[in-house]
Amino acid sequence: MNRLVLAAALLGFVGVALGAFGAHALDAQLTEEARGWWDTATVYVLPHAAAALAAGLSGRGGRTALGGWLFVIGAVIFAGSLYAMALGAPRWFGAITPIGGLSLLAGWLTLALSALKKN
Repeated sequence: MNRLVLAAALLGFVGVALGAFGAHALDAQLTEEARGWWDTATVYVLPHAAAALAAGLSGRGGRTALGGWLFVIGAVIFAGSLYAMALGAPRWFGAITPIGGLSLLAGWLTLALSALKKN
């Protein structure tokens, strides 16, 4: 079993589900600020789920797999903190968001380094 592919697929599923939930079920309940957090979370989850999926399906381990895992972890932390704030978590939760963002950046850098590695 490829755990990275599984995690990426689940992340993509959750991203689509929460995006739809926010657009339909929560539409009237979210403030403008909370709607912005929700939308930003969704915008970041989905492409990083796809990137993690690509890393997992590449069949390469090492830095490529590490980059994929950094995307999964970063998306969960980044988007999770924004979703939580949109649902009423304290604003200090926003201090967690950059940790997820740094993980996403580290994932892209790790993939770039993987591409530079000789075959």
